[in-house]
Amino acid sequence: MRLRQALLLPVVLASLGLTITALGNQNRAGDSSASTPAPATEPIVASAPTTPERRYPRVPADDQAAAELLLSVESALRDPATPADALPDLGHQQQVIYRVLSKDRPRSQRVVAALPARWRSIAERHLAARREFLSMSRGRGPSSLPAWRIIQPEPAEQLISYYRKAEAATGIEWEVLAAVNLVETGMGRIDGISVANARGPMQFLPTTWAEPGIGAGDIRDPHDAIQAAARYLVRRGGLKDIRRGLWGYNNSDYYGKAVLLYASLIREDPRAYTGLYHWEIHFNADAGDLWLPVGYNESRRVPVQDYLRRHPQSALPAD
Repeated sequence: MRLRQALLLPVVLASLGLTITALGNQNRAGDSSASTPAPATEPIVASAPTTPERRYPRVPADDQAAAELLLSVESALRDPATPADALPDLGHQQQVIYRVLSKDRPRSQRVVAALPARWRSIAERHLAARREFLSMSRGRGPSSLPAWRIIQPEPAEQLISYYRKAEAATGIEWEVLAAVNLVETGMGRIDGISVANARGPMQFLPTTWAEPGIGAGDIRDPHDAIQAAARYLVRRGGLKDIRRGLWGYNNSDYYGKAVLLYASLIREDPRAYTGLYHWEIHFNADAGDLWLPVGYNESRRVPVQDYLRRHPQSALPAD
């Protein structure tokens, strides 16, 4: 199946409105022809604040239309000419497409097959990573939402400087650290404590943070937490085998596979970080895949249905 060639960015932008599974279910650190990818360059790092007009992105029901939208979004996220204020919606649209397709393998195969060949590996790795997390959280989602604050992360370029500093100090690749930051807290968007008592942007247990040579500074500070995560991965054998280090960080093969898939996307083309940076917090609840935007602030767990009565826009739009 061939994609139609007229994939214009203005049309895509006009059509726009995690990654993340529930924290606390898993062990955390310390708990034993058309557009094609261009050569790698630095990510597009500009960010923009959340605006009230933003909406939960829709995914076309038609496979061809979904493939065209995905290709346009992936291309725009890597295009230096894309306006900075378009990046948050583009990243969120990318995220939702992969979340929706990951739950329907036959449909995802049709959509991927409709992409130009050079883009298929990118889509396949995104889908594979998401499915690793789905394998970690089998069964019906929870009926209540967590006691979190969802906050704006530090600027993308600032986070990259922290990852690179940690890589220079420890040898742990910055792409791996970025991927861990993504899957743990959406690049620091989640400000909350897991049921296992892990906290901060890299989800450390206070006891692990207190170990000599690991934690230094503030467990909730992105710079300090990223440096500590790199040191911890080294301690758990990450320089010899990063899969072993990631197992020490979270005792799950699914987790390690997903982190390395995201890291591979960034390593292949650092501009892939642009989309990942702009991913939002989604919570896989019993009512479906709920978007918890920046500004979500609950001091205690809240029933899903109560929250949706107040914030119906957090639910996946009906077709």
